Amino acid sequence: CPLALLFSLLMRITLAATHSTPSVPQFCNSPTMIVMVGLPARGKTYISKKLTRYLNWIGVPTKMFNVGQYRREAVKIYKNFEFFKPDNEEAMRIRKACAAAALKDVAAYFSKEQGQVAVFDATNTTRERRTVILSYAKERGYKVFFVESICDDPEIIAENIKQVKFGSPDYVDRNVDEAMEDFVQRIDCYRASYMPIDDEKDRKLSYIKIFDVGSRYLVNRVQDHIQSRIVYYLMNIHVTPRSIYLSRHGESELNLSGRIGGDSGLSPRGQKYANALAAFIHGQNIRELKVWTSHMKRTIQTAEALGVQYEQWKALNEIDAGVCEELTYEEIQQNLPQEFALRDQDKYRYRYPKGESYEDLVHRLEPVIMELERQENVLVICHQAVFRCLLAYFLDKPADELPYLRCPLHTVLKLTPIAYGCKVESFFLNIEAVNTHRERPVNVDVNRNPEDALQTVPDHI
Repeated sequence: CPLALLFSLLMRITLAATHSTPSVPQFCNSPTMIVMVGLPARGKTYISKKLTRYLNWIGVPTKMFNVGQYRREAVKIYKNFEFFKPDNEEAMRIRKACAAAALKDVAAYFSKEQGQVAVFDATNTTRERRTVILSYAKERGYKVFFVESICDDPEIIAENIKQVKFGSPDYVDRNVDEAMEDFVQRIDCYRASYMPIDDEKDRKLSYIKIFDVGSRYLVNRVQDHIQSRIVYYLMNIHVTPRSIYLSRHGESELNLSGRIGGDSGLSPRGQKYANALAAFIHGQNIRELKVWTSHMKRTIQTAEALGVQYEQWKALNEIDAGVCEELTYEEIQQNLPQEFALRDQDKYRYRYPKGESYEDLVHRLEPVIMELERQENVLVICHQAVFRCLLAYFLDKPADELPYLRCPLHTVLKLTPIAYGCKVESFFLNIEAVNTHRERPVNVDVNRNPEDALQTVPDHI
């Protein structure tokens, strides 16, 4: 039969092609390697840490691999910049081995820990090194996105050296001037062989170039949704000194009776707090402060006492408790005991019937985070669950801890971003309020008795 012969021939051609051309499967959800590029003191580790924190916060499992840390473990005592000279063969062997070890750990993270994004934090200043990384990734089916930080502003570079490198283990107990001089010479060692990503030769690569910590950007060949989110985030962050003030609204009428959600106004003590908050904020002498609230009465009434303009964000509204709105924990246990237990089992992902989960809330708050990264000094007057989500972002808290972060009423948190993290100052404004924090319960079984279910419920009227 001619059709049978034709089918047989096609099968042979297909099998021959399959056996003669080895290939790596390309999955639509292939892991992504973010590869940093740039001379020392260009903010690569700062960008790496912020990006890792952001991606984990939005639910993309991400881990940072800092090759400098591998080098410190391999060479316990750092002597001086000569270790980084291109003609130092022994040091070059160690540095290549450290990069290879980091790449191996990236592969283990993707295969064993089901990670989705790895941030490969190193200088990667030579075309040779970037080619090695690309080959390694291609063999394993990873996508690669380069982030190159380019900066020639001497003031920015000097500030980066001062803020970051003097806290480095390399310069513990070293004279400040001596450390500065050594690090400048270390940069010169890299500069001699630095080959930036070339817009013509590397046009097939996916990358973003960041010039002078965000004064200009160049983006090339964004491949997918993750990379577009990365680009959007990187184009919004800045390094201008500023502080973010977080406060819950003053105590509300529903807080007094232990009822969740709702849209009640402030209690008398809540109004006292609004006045105390106004005095505190005015006493801080904050330059060009912006004030944000939700659309709910209790945050608006708290902001009104400040006597300044404020912006209302619907995204800052409290988590929607659905059918449980305005119920007490006791009423939820009595009427919906299974739902109460299910929420205790996974408070981050549990969604109230006809309502939201903390995971939903994080996604709702992403535009708020983006705008907070763009702004300078901001006071956010919000709600307990919203406060927790924002705080988890700035303090890099994991999803399972987020719903249990303690965010008491009548307390202001001042968050000041610093080189690799966030400085936190807490101010209780001396106005008493009910406790609305419920600790993580021990017994989360759906068949638990009511006493166990309500053991961690805070006292209320």
